[in-house]
Amino acid sequence: MDKIRILLITPENMEIRNFRKRQTNNFIQITMPYLAAFIDETKYAITLVDEYKDEIPYGDEFELIAITANTPNARHCYDISQTFRKKGCKVVLGGPHVTLLPEEALRHCDFLIVGEAEKTWPLFLDDFYHKKAERIYRTDEPVELCHLPIPRRDLIKNRLFTKGAVFATRGCPYHCSYCNIKQIYDDKFKTRPVDEAIADIKTIKNKHFVFWDDNFFADKSYAVALMTKLIPLKKKWAAQVTLESCYDDEILRLAKQSGCVYFFIGLESFSGEALSSVNKSINQIHQYSDLIRKVHKAGICVQAGIIFGFDTDTPAVFQETLAACNQIGLDGATVSILTPLPKTPLYDKMKRENRLLTEDWTYYNGKTRVAFLPIHMTPKELFEGYMWFRKNFYSVRSIMKRMVVSKTNLLYNIIINIGYKLSLSGTKGIKE
Repeated sequence: MDKIRILLITPENMEIRNFRKRQTNNFIQITMPYLAAFIDETKYAITLVDEYKDEIPYGDEFELIAITANTPNARHCYDISQTFRKKGCKVVLGGPHVTLLPEEALRHCDFLIVGEAEKTWPLFLDDFYHKKAERIYRTDEPVELCHLPIPRRDLIKNRLFTKGAVFATRGCPYHCSYCNIKQIYDDKFKTRPVDEAIADIKTIKNKHFVFWDDNFFADKSYAVALMTKLIPLKKKWAAQVTLESCYDDEILRLAKQSGCVYFFIGLESFSGEALSSVNKSINQIHQYSDLIRKVHKAGICVQAGIIFGFDTDTPAVFQETLAACNQIGLDGATVSILTPLPKTPLYDKMKRENRLLTEDWTYYNGKTRVAFLPIHMTPKELFEGYMWFRKNFYSVRSIMKRMVVSKTNLLYNIIINIGYKLSLSGTKGIKE
């Protein structure tokens, strides 16, 4: 039997592609290279496309198209699927949006992979090869992160410096009301065996990599064991962590010794009321300055997550947040508009209050559109304030102010800040 030609697509709609294209820290989404590692190449011929860098080869011949769909890309994924299905291809969809809204997704494809895919994806591939695939494959049992294959980074094209993404853990112990992690995974924080994670990292040819984990320090003993084994590899890495983890001197010491350059920390807001409104009181505003100074002293930069649009936010929040960021010397900020993703407590609340502007999922990207009615400003005021903050945070004046306070990894800092600054030129106004 001839090999089945399969196309794996990491989608990125043009709007977000334009938004992100000049940023320098856009590491590969690891999902499709990881899923490619489960595929038996005696049965399938694999093509992998990352739409952030590649064009989808609509003119080529494939029997099976696999697409991972997050909510902002859902409509784009459905359009891709329709195009290929008209050509006679079969399409399988998976990913966060499919797991959240399988009934919707099933209207736009031939097969679904719902939930974590470690067990169901290989089963589907075998069934499809033998022409007996079912419509829906759903994970009903907990998935353990052991004996996993190494992602097929060799299939990644046009990613000279940003191929290095790896995951060591999955899940998060917290319950922020805007986050959909609890709805996507079973409510359990899981870790990969340390030696298996290290073996994966050793295959990354680049010196730099990122942990694609939701909360890398959630299990301290695991993180300590992993970082200890990272030290001899002499790599440089970044990870998403919580601010409270930064109290721990051992954590910071090992992070620096093992090559950590950046922490991504979801500060979200400088308002205690705002944080309480979304169940993120774990962040204590009065500790921000001291803890970030502590991280800087350890030689590690802080890329902060900042969100605008909380119910307590007023038009003054943008200037107040900029002043606070400059004062404490944040190295960078990933800035977003509050987004009520489907199935989250925040979405349910706004739907009850009749505050959702649309269920066109393209509006739910947190970057170029506003999907809901804020309380203390209009959607346009929220978007324009968010854009004002981004432009001023990445102005030369603000960059210099923050670097003077931080004094940490200045070369990395300047490169990343300039990348964000350049990306602003491709961002347009609010979508009505």
